[in-house]
Amino acid sequence: MLKPEEAQDRADALISQAKKAGADAADAIYVCDASTQVQMRLGNLEDVERSEGEEIGLRVFVGKRSATVSSSDMDPVILSALVGRAMDMAREAPEDQYAGLAPEELILKSQPDIMIDGDDGVDPNPEILREMALKAEDAARAVEGVTNSEGGGASAGRSIVALATSHGFSGAYSTSGYSCHASVIAGQGSAMERDYAYDSKRHFSDLEAAEEVGKEAGERAVARLNPVDFKSGAMPVVFDLRISNSLLGHFIGAIAGSAIARKTSFLLDALDTQVFDSAINIIDCPHRKRGLRSKIFDGEGLPTAKTKLIDNGRLTQWIMESASARQLGLQPTGHASRGVGGAPGVSVTNLHMSPGSVSKADLIKDIKHGIYITELIGQGVNPVTGDYSRGAGGFIITDGEIGPPVSEITIAGNLKAMFASLVPADDLEYRYAINAPTLRTDSMTVAGG
Repeated sequence: MLKPEEAQDRADALISQAKKAGADAADAIYVCDASTQVQMRLGNLEDVERSEGEEIGLRVFVGKRSATVSSSDMDPVILSALVGRAMDMAREAPEDQYAGLAPEELILKSQPDIMIDGDDGVDPNPEILREMALKAEDAARAVEGVTNSEGGGASAGRSIVALATSHGFSGAYSTSGYSCHASVIAGQGSAMERDYAYDSKRHFSDLEAAEEVGKEAGERAVARLNPVDFKSGAMPVVFDLRISNSLLGHFIGAIAGSAIARKTSFLLDALDTQVFDSAINIIDCPHRKRGLRSKIFDGEGLPTAKTKLIDNGRLTQWIMESASARQLGLQPTGHASRGVGGAPGVSVTNLHMSPGSVSKADLIKDIKHGIYITELIGQGVNPVTGDYSRGAGGFIITDGEIGPPVSEITIAGNLKAMFASLVPADDLEYRYAINAPTLRTDSMTVAGG
């Protein structure tokens, strides 16, 4: 695997070739990934996989025409032919008045003195990963009521990313990543239930103990046994913090510049208006130390910065790459994201909703009849209208207490109304790239079960 500075040189060299071939502008992105994964099942080694690969993508512009090509072969002859093919494609492409690199005056000029600490340099051998996977599965199977296993696993990986543009940006970074998971089955016959647990971190030393991961998986599976029927209707719905971040995912999709430019967002007219309760803030933190998506620059070479997307309930901005920003007559926001193929899109980095002021117990104590959701199924969300309907599983809430499990239910509402009624608990944890505390909404209908 290359060092970041070597990867940067490779991207710079491809840009030089594109300029010599006559490109008016160009950018190149190099990505190298290496990972080791170990899977155990029923105490036996099921799979050990080691993968390593590199790709480089080139985007060239001839006037307002552009083309993107990529290769996993780094042979200089192949890359030279790649440049020629990109130029030929660009000359035949239709014009796009919004195409182009990010504004030159906005690109990152020099690397800031910010400690992301995203790569710990550790390379655990497969035997260590095997032991972790085994401990996770053993702990899950040790929970009374667990009857079978889908396995335990552990992984370790490292990525190198380099980006260069023809108008002066060049940068690279490396990240490490580790995970541990377990998935088990409780019960017998037609009464079986499955659940899982996992943890993912940038630093190996930050990973939750494998035994704790496994124990959580086992306890979750057993808790879902013997689901009961319940009275359907309109009722409070509480989202467990394992899946509450999915609501923020829908929010991000709705404020993406491309969705606004295409007029395909249910928040199309919501800029600078109250979208959430005034107690709610949603913040993107690209420089969080050891954050799962921390980075200094975005996919177009613009500097990243902490952004309060929701400020006391009010929507402050769209998130935009350069093309959608031009279409909207605005400036890109440093949220561009891309792979080696195609034009940049947008994404957030380490996003979270600030915690509320009440405990989870207090959040549900006044609920006479409601549902505590721990699993979501399917993708029944309309991004244009905000209509929301998904399969789910969880537990009945009766008189402020979480009770027996329910399964195969459907929860439905509209994201606008759901967002406006959300109340967060005080239990925020930074476990994922997008994090939210336990959330309650009183604007949904629940059916089935």
